[in-house]
Amino acid sequence: MGVKWVELANKVIEGYEVSRDEALEIIQSSDDDLLLLLHGAYQIRKAYYGRDVKLNMIMNTKSGLCPEDCGYCSQSSISSAPIPKYKMLDKNSIIEGAKRAAELNVGTYCIVASGRGPSDKEVDHVVDAVREIKHEYGLKVCACLGILKEGQAEKLKEAGVDRYNHNVNTSRKHHENITTTHTYDDRIHTIEKVKRVGISPCSGVIVGMKESREDVVDMAFSLKELDADSIPVNFLHAIDGTPLQGTKELDPRYCLKVLALFRFVNPSKEIRISGGREVNLRSLQPLGLYAANSIFVGDYLTTEGQESTKDHEMLKDLGFTIDFSKKESVMNESV
Repeated sequence: MGVKWVELANKVIEGYEVSRDEALEIIQSSDDDLLLLLHGAYQIRKAYYGRDVKLNMIMNTKSGLCPEDCGYCSQSSISSAPIPKYKMLDKNSIIEGAKRAAELNVGTYCIVASGRGPSDKEVDHVVDAVREIKHEYGLKVCACLGILKEGQAEKLKEAGVDRYNHNVNTSRKHHENITTTHTYDDRIHTIEKVKRVGISPCSGVIVGMKESREDVVDMAFSLKELDADSIPVNFLHAIDGTPLQGTKELDPRYCLKVLALFRFVNPSKEIRISGGREVNLRSLQPLGLYAANSIFVGDYLTTEGQESTKDHEMLKDLGFTIDFSKKESVMNESV
């Protein structure tokens, strides 16, 4: 039966769009068919990205102090997790993070700040840092600052921000079970806002928050409808002190099926294995890259990631190469 996943992959490469029923079959498929499912996903991935892997790195420029009530987040107002809390880092610290990203051969540097959304002063602060980062290191810059007010997306675009991340996190139906201080549409509106000014939209999900299989399918199709260029797939790393503490719904095989699902539904998009990959995929992490074509290196927001050297070793062992195509050339800019 698993052979059908390879046949379906070939159809997708030719332009076929999988249905919701087919997507649900993928996520509910037998473990016995897992390798054939991943083989199908890899055929799609290879058609668009070859053996390249995109590297991303997060700089948590502002931690905690958030008024939102997101049930998964250690930085939320209802979390009692003992995390570092600080206001936005100074410009030099943000730029120093970009230097480290360049040393790790990272193509996209992600400037992240906690909170509902940035003040105009915070946007100006990020803008100043981005201008220097683009000049000094030529990195692709992704900003993740929350819900944007009018005029803020334009400022970020003018400064050279390439991508803006604002995750839908879960399905529309499940959203109110995860957070009540903002709506699903609040998130959609910010994604649409950055698209209108010409910033590449990045929006993803967190899997493992007590959602149904149908919810996961809804997430994949919602991001298809949004036409998100980059889709981070996070797997819940339940943190003590948050409402979802102790939640353990995931196993590595299911996580691989989720990644395959997102590849089949969004064949041409950057699918990134994001937060929680180390604790949920565990020893099967390398297999995830047969469906996904992007990972984070280094730490996440308030949790530690795998050592960057191990990530580079993993890519080498897989025979994959680091994609530099989206990394701008400082030399060319200065000629």
